[in-house]
Amino acid sequence: MAANAPKWTPPRAAGSVPIVALSALELRDRIASGELRAEQVAEAYLEQIRLREPQVQAFAWHDPAFVMYQATEADRFRGAGRPIGPLHGVPIALKDIIDTARIPTENGAALDKGRVPSKDAVIVARLKQAGAIILGKTVTTELAFLAPGVTTNPVNAAHTPGGSSQGSAAAVAAFMAPLAVGTQTGGSIIRPASFCGVVGFKPTFGAIARTGILPQSQTLDTVGVFARSAADAALLAEVLYGADAGDPQSVAGPFPRLLDLTLTPPPVAPTFAFLRPLGWDQADPQLHAAFAELTEALGERCFEIELPEDFARGNAMREVINFAEMARAYYRYGQASDLLAPETLEALKKGNATMARDYLAALDWQRVLSGGLDKVFERADVILTPAALGPAPAGLGSTGSAVFNGLWSLLGTPAVTVPLFETEEGLPMGVQLVAARHMDGRLLRSARWLTEWAQGHEGEN
Repeated sequence: MAANAPKWTPPRAAGSVPIVALSALELRDRIASGELRAEQVAEAYLEQIRLREPQVQAFAWHDPAFVMYQATEADRFRGAGRPIGPLHGVPIALKDIIDTARIPTENGAALDKGRVPSKDAVIVARLKQAGAIILGKTVTTELAFLAPGVTTNPVNAAHTPGGSSQGSAAAVAAFMAPLAVGTQTGGSIIRPASFCGVVGFKPTFGAIARTGILPQSQTLDTVGVFARSAADAALLAEVLYGADAGDPQSVAGPFPRLLDLTLTPPPVAPTFAFLRPLGWDQADPQLHAAFAELTEALGERCFEIELPEDFARGNAMREVINFAEMARAYYRYGQASDLLAPETLEALKKGNATMARDYLAALDWQRVLSGGLDKVFERADVILTPAALGPAPAGLGSTGSAVFNGLWSLLGTPAVTVPLFETEEGLPMGVQLVAARHMDGRLLRSARWLTEWAQGHEGEN
């Protein structure tokens, strides 16, 4: 069991610690106190991008001059004695399906080349209000589906970085951004975080409004974040939380103070329910061994569960919903089929062929299965389960399987990847934690507890 960070090249340091090695929380506090200027932080990240971006290719759009302009304005704002926000001067990377005013948002699609929105997505407006610096737009798969982008895995460029939020995960893993925003419809936050060795947090469905973000599936699309710790994930997610009239499925608060709850020690050590999900037999033997070691070491804090047989239908039901809603949302793209990848065309074909009764039945399954988790969460704080089948697969032709993620996307439960494992070859493997809906703060607190516990037990076996 290991909790090693991905390999990276440190740029210019602040004192003895490289700026890009600081947590987002440390950056926030040092900028707020005046110990660091936003310009210094921006320069450090721009230097790291110059070092790593040629190989990683995490950014679809990036303008160093614009980054420095924002940083200079942030320093001027603070220097005038004006009140600053919770992310003042902290750089954030955004998945390139999130609209940004006067900045290209091309959705990874040939049909959207050159598209420049006139208005920010709701979450971008919230980030700006919080004082964040927009670092750039990160590569996504075509229309946030399966056809891979150009991004490579920062840990090993011969391996995939994972699903549609691949650029966001890779940017954080390569220390080119302290924080990034992504989305998940199947497994596009949890899986890339696992493959790249960072924290990926998918909140409860509806916690973050999606207004101004490319819609794929109104029932499943969820905004989430990438960071290098649970606390940093909480810092960013808390700023993004909240409903908006443009997204009728977003949930009006009140939401918990995520950061405070994440940083507060739990009153008692969390209880984990270990689940071998559907597809466990296909998982890498090193993943099996790592979970055996972890669950044994947790002892009485962990017990094993089996979900009722009906849960085995979860991934299939999620796919029915996804494809049917995708066929509607991507209708205009389907009219230009010569510009779409085979994976995207096949999904649209299946969506167009879905009968209304099958789609509605799949929605019913969503409600039925959600109720089936209640007994689990009466006994455990979180479910402990793999984030992916194993380490990132070799090659860039596929983003890997989401078989361990789809059920939680269907049920709208909050989930987080914690980078605890590493293969003999040095590739990360993440642990996925899942909590009951609206228990996002408890989930992140448990993730922080597990990370610190694992670090304290490293090397014991």
